[in-house]
Amino acid sequence: METDSLFSRTELMLGPETMRRLAATRVALFGTGGVGSWCAEALVRTGVGRLMLVDSDRVAPSNVNRQLMATTQTIGEPKVDVLAERLRAINPRVELDVRRAVYEEATAASFRLEEFDYVIDAIDSLAEKAALIRHALSIPSVTLFASMGAALKMDPALVRTGRFGKVEGDGLARALRTKFRKTGGLPARDFLCVWSPERRENRGAPAAEAPAAPGERDWNARKARINGTVAHMTALFGLTLASLVVRDVENKCTANDHETKKN
Repeated sequence: METDSLFSRTELMLGPETMRRLAATRVALFGTGGVGSWCAEALVRTGVGRLMLVDSDRVAPSNVNRQLMATTQTIGEPKVDVLAERLRAINPRVELDVRRAVYEEATAASFRLEEFDYVIDAIDSLAEKAALIRHALSIPSVTLFASMGAALKMDPALVRTGRFGKVEGDGLARALRTKFRKTGGLPARDFLCVWSPERRENRGAPAAEAPAAPGERDWNARKARINGTVAHMTALFGLTLASLVVRDVENKCTANDHETKKN
């Protein structure tokens, strides 16, 4: 199949130069769950050519309600492997670096974030999220986009993008600020994130989660609380993260065109 034709409708809208820039864009995506999986697919379907996927988890039954690659047929499989197979089926040319790994301070250097144009944080564990954000913001050439809490959200009209420093009413952002203050202070640079001020409470009792496989980290055991989720909201957070990358690439391309015309 001629893969160039796969993106003809996108090129019709964005133009050939932006498509060339997207094909050369390098994105590191941390977390391929309810937010990150949708973000990854949108990036690949839009023509982003280089993507690192980082997640240590396997697909669990409780993931099926919201995670793109989670089905009754993929339960027990590594999330990044199942997602990578799907992404390669969409675009066989996409360059994927698939990491079944945990981001933490001890492993940070192995991800070589300085080689990427964008880092996307779709992690929901607080310590790892804070460490990734601080690391990414320490690299001047990297643009960071992050997801705040997509759980306990129902209304798509309330989803917003904005600077982390301006986020209000988001529990994960509040916990993240506290974590930053306890571990060296707020990052020197602000960053764009996706968030919602909506506040809801769980209306049901949490079901028992399947235990982690021997030798693997039990992320559910590390959570202070497990909150409810719905697919349309986690997907919207992920799709909005993808849009931040695509729009930034287009804006930079347009700015370069204007500068060239001036000269």
